[in-house]
Amino acid sequence: MRGSFDQFGTLPPASPVVVSVPHAGRDYPLPLRAAAAVPVASMLALEDRHVDAVALAAHGGETLLIQRVARAWIDLNRAEDERDPLIDDGAAAIPAGAAATKLRSGLGLVPRRAAPGVMLWRRRLADDEVRARIVADHRPYHAAVAAALQAARERFGAALLIDLHSMPSLPGARPARWVIGDRFGRSAGGRLVHAIEGEIAAAGHAVALNAPYPGGHILSRHGRPADNVHAIQIEIDRRLYLDARLDAPGPGLDSTAALLRRLLAIAAEELTGGITALAAE
Repeated sequence: MRGSFDQFGTLPPASPVVVSVPHAGRDYPLPLRAAAAVPVASMLALEDRHVDAVALAAHGGETLLIQRVARAWIDLNRAEDERDPLIDDGAAAIPAGAAATKLRSGLGLVPRRAAPGVMLWRRRLADDEVRARIVADHRPYHAAVAAALQAARERFGAALLIDLHSMPSLPGARPARWVIGDRFGRSAGGRLVHAIEGEIAAAGHAVALNAPYPGGHILSRHGRPADNVHAIQIEIDRRLYLDARLDAPGPGLDSTAALLRRLLAIAAEELTGGITALAAE
């Protein structure tokens, strides 16, 4: 245990795959609860509810990082400068363009809302408050991810970050139950992405690529395919592994974790057996 996250696995790493779970934290610090305009129950919509249980059940020795502090406190999948001027005294103006869409919607480095129409904070946040969260929680997590990927690459010649999330059910007649994000090909080699996509499809699940979740700051920060350091986001429909109330792990957790286990093994095999091909993509 270190800082506000837990890290599992050995050094040197047992696998070229590193797994990150940044949004499943269920610790709500007292300063958060004191400044919040809503009870903790209203903040649960920000969580990737219990997807850490899937990651732990699938764990086979890879380096695994799980954030314990809730996303309502700070969002590790946002850059340090994605600060919201509507609540944050240290934030710059929101820039124009599609890149600021999440920030304008209230999902910046420190979320402004707990759910659509549910404002999270009862007061503005001082610059030093947000900076303290960056120093204590955001930077240590990203430093640990970077160190794990470097160690994996040094040992195996290539590394892959699987950034694990969960999502509400998507609309449609046969919606995707798993969504793979690779920043539209910028954060990972195509061989890895297609191997993972194929295994999910073979398991009988509808799977989508980059729609509607192409991946965020974690992928753009850590994915460097040209250096054989890849990063892929995986979103799992919560109904696959939670109970009927979408509140606790349910009967589908074992099968979901078993599929994730296969994805991690396939990715490791691709990395160790196809390094030259990946580097040439």
